[in-house]
Amino acid sequence: MKTMDWNHIRAFHATAIAGSLSAAARQLGLTQPTLSRQVVALESDLDVTLFERRGRKLILTQTGLELLDHIRIMGDAADMLAVAASGRAQEISGRVCISATDTFAAYILPEIVGRIRSEAPQITIAIVASNAFSDLHRGEADIAIRNVRPDRPGLVGRHIRDSDAGFFASGDWVARNGLPNGPADLANAAMMGFDDPQFASHLREIGIPITTDDLRIVSESSLVVWEMAKRGMGAAVMIYEVAERTPGMVNLLPDMAPIPVPIWLVTHQELESSPRIRLVQAIMAEELARI
Repeated sequence: MKTMDWNHIRAFHATAIAGSLSAAARQLGLTQPTLSRQVVALESDLDVTLFERRGRKLILTQTGLELLDHIRIMGDAADMLAVAASGRAQEISGRVCISATDTFAAYILPEIVGRIRSEAPQITIAIVASNAFSDLHRGEADIAIRNVRPDRPGLVGRHIRDSDAGFFASGDWVARNGLPNGPADLANAAMMGFDDPQFASHLREIGIPITTDDLRIVSESSLVVWEMAKRGMGAAVMIYEVAERTPGMVNLLPDMAPIPVPIWLVTHQELESSPRIRLVQAIMAEELARI
């Protein structure tokens, strides 16, 4: 039996998951030609074709799909090993990656990171600002601030508290359009938000008769939507902590019951033994509860 080179296997796994050589090369810290040679080498070792090359696109062959099922298990095991090794580092130094939504990262995290830097200057803080969940199993982040309870095995979460969200627009927008009389009026308030049917569905559940087509500005980034609202282009949903840190924004429905937004602090159970993770978590929990 021929011995497989793990680097070649890893190259195939990363390319299949990322969907392109360029994205996989960035993930692995390799040049694209090097990664391509490793994939070709694995195909040569196995005497199979793993990808069909259609222009710049790579399409997994049936053989590639079948092999990926086996390699995925190996990749997950390697990721778990890296997570476990990271969690067993005993010095209060090193890198801690925090994942949060883009608005939370821009408006709330600076205060928290400032305290971490003051109390643990040897720790490097990396921030992933994204509204998509970082995969803690694969080490995309060490600690995540989320709005839902973790539901995957191996993840542990702590419910810090519930935040509140409401509907806001700039003072200029209110001067031009006036305040709505109730939730139903927000359907005509140039609402902005996410290009996602679930977003409009959530709004309808709280009494706003709106569809995705009624949203006049949409983005995957809540920070982008908030910037549009600041410039007087319409109304947006935002947690109070961010709205209060943004001068000139007006709560459009001050008498409406706020929308509860749970705040969870989530990490992988293998990292709980790491002193640096515990320290950063403790500071984050205190600051999130205080803020």
